[in-house]
Amino acid sequence: MSFSKPNFSEATLTRLRLRDYSPFSGMCVTCLDGCPGYCEIAKSGVRGREYIYPKPYGKVTSASEKDYPIDFSHFNINGTCVGALGVEPDPDKAIFPAADIETRIGDIKLRGPWFTTGLGSTFIARDNWEGVAIGSALFGTMVGVGENVCGVDPDAEIKNGKVIRSPEMERRIKLFKEWQRDNYGGVIVQENVEDSRLGTLEYVIEKLGIEFVEIKWGQGAKDIGGEIKLSDIKRAKQLKDRGYIVFPDPDDPVIQELYEKGGIKEFERHSRLGMASVEGFVKRAEELRKRGARYISLKTGAYRPKDLALALRAASEGKADLLIVDGAGGGTGMSPWRMMNEWGIPTVYLEALTYKYAKMLAEKGKHVPAIAIAGGFTLEDHIFKGLALGAPYVKLVAMGRSTLAAAMVGKNLGEWIKKGTIPKEYAEYGNDVEEIFVAVAEMKKMLGDDWKKVPPSALAVYGYFDRLAVGLKQFMAGARKFKLEYISRNDIVALTKEAAEVTGIPYVMDLDHEESMKILFD
Repeated sequence: MSFSKPNFSEATLTRLRLRDYSPFSGMCVTCLDGCPGYCEIAKSGVRGREYIYPKPYGKVTSASEKDYPIDFSHFNINGTCVGALGVEPDPDKAIFPAADIETRIGDIKLRGPWFTTGLGSTFIARDNWEGVAIGSALFGTMVGVGENVCGVDPDAEIKNGKVIRSPEMERRIKLFKEWQRDNYGGVIVQENVEDSRLGTLEYVIEKLGIEFVEIKWGQGAKDIGGEIKLSDIKRAKQLKDRGYIVFPDPDDPVIQELYEKGGIKEFERHSRLGMASVEGFVKRAEELRKRGARYISLKTGAYRPKDLALALRAASEGKADLLIVDGAGGGTGMSPWRMMNEWGIPTVYLEALTYKYAKMLAEKGKHVPAIAIAGGFTLEDHIFKGLALGAPYVKLVAMGRSTLAAAMVGKNLGEWIKKGTIPKEYAEYGNDVEEIFVAVAEMKKMLGDDWKKVPPSALAVYGYFDRLAVGLKQFMAGARKFKLEYISRNDIVALTKEAAEVTGIPYVMDLDHEESMKILFD
């Protein structure tokens, strides 16, 4: 069987002429001379490299559609009808609202074991930052400013190759800080190669008061650097002049002529590949701490196992506070589509390796930072399973597309309410913000009349996070684990022998065998 669908996808707005196709090539079983050309091969012939990427750019986030042999659906959460950990085993006290899902990274308090990571310079991240930042601040979790934000900011002031002001970066950080409550949560700012050259982290530490910074080695959605598309040749030239790789070349007279005629409609901006090393990370972490950073994170992607080992070693020697391990299949605002599907180690496999390597380091007495696992997480069962599979080393789950989805729907629903064009899916709840957004109740308790200042996008993010919190507490209560620290690998079971073999989680038919025999016969 094939796990992939080459040559056609709704992500690239391509399809096939026939229902039957070759599983390997993705081509119709008969390719007809006379077909208008719906598939990726045909459209690539006409528009070339434009069809490497999902469409429409700037309006979508994308994730792999490859059906990996093992994912989190291959595990179930174990329940029990006996006892309780973290609360008195009393039916009146061991109720699911009593489950404590708060956690910490250093002195940073989080109201739930998840956060939103790496929202960088893509337009969709920029346009929906307000909802993500305010919703995260009100709930009490972290949010990450991703790569290239300063470098892509058209109004950034750059002097002698270093950024001295970025209105977009200032906007992003200010939005979170204005709505942060009781010192819960925080902003993490990330750097890639270009950010390092621009001095982005030095700028946000010294000028904007950021204490948590992140060195990016990679991500799970792509094997190359950050990318965006541009429709304006002037912006393309601006970014080329700032040192980015831009295709096609906006300084080429042929390209300029075709752009004027409409033959060239978009430009790609690419970041450079980083060159990771333990020594490089340790040195950079020391530099940033001297500048004033209190917390250091390392983010690595779905690379081969030896690169995961390198990241763990670097995070250990550099005394990192957080290591984010991002598995393949998750998503991003822009990645080459086939790369997103066919590159990297999927999340379950990568987390299994992460647990294995972290355990080895811990047994040697080495520093093991808090680990966050990323790569396709969306709902409370994913969060529980992600924490359990990597326990006790995986402390957090990192998300991206799901938080953006909530923010986008909230933002658009707010506009539809104003226009009186509410979709029927939501019109059944009412016709204004108070009736439709369930988070308004909490906002009124929390903010009083100021709740009206909370944008609908943030209401939706808060509502989504509140659902995750309640759902996670219910799973924890069912497993009789009323504090996060008690969640263990024993709380999940593998439904297939292959999943058991890959992860070391017991196969369902082998689970509890010895204990069961003692209960039956002792």
